[in-house]
This record gives sequence, structure tokens and C-alpha cells, in this order.
Amino acid sequence: MKKEIMDQLLKDKLLEYLKQNTHYIKKLKRNPSFYKEFKKIIKEKYKLRTSDKISEIMNDIEVISNIISTIN
Repeated sequence: MKKEIMDQLLKDKLLEYLKQNTHYIKKLKRNPSFYKEFKKIIKEKYKLRTSDKISEIMNDIEVISNIISTIN
């Protein structure tokens, strides 16, 4: 795999996800421009997008609110 791709994987903290989804290694070796698509797929699969994080926070707030209302 090209050094630029490896550097980008480390920078974006996606190397661990690549290890879990090894079938993408071949695609990245053959076509380095696939990296953007890989990044998009992984973020969607593991819910790493900003919208996913906001949604998770909102759910946590709702749960805490329900717990507090039940206690009162």
C-alpha cells in the first residue's frame, strides 16, 4: 500500500477499522483514490459521522431526562 494512504489512515485513525475489514486492503492497494469512498463507508458503518455523534448525545440526554423525571 502506498505510504500516503498509510499516513492518511493513521491521521484519520482508521487503521484499526481497516484491520477489521481486510477486504478493503486489496481495493486500496489497487486504487488509492478509493480512500475517500473507504472513509465514507467506514464512518457510516461504525457511526463515526458528526450527525451520528449528535444523535447519540441527544439519545443520552433523553435517557437521563427520563431517569430524572422518574426519580421525581
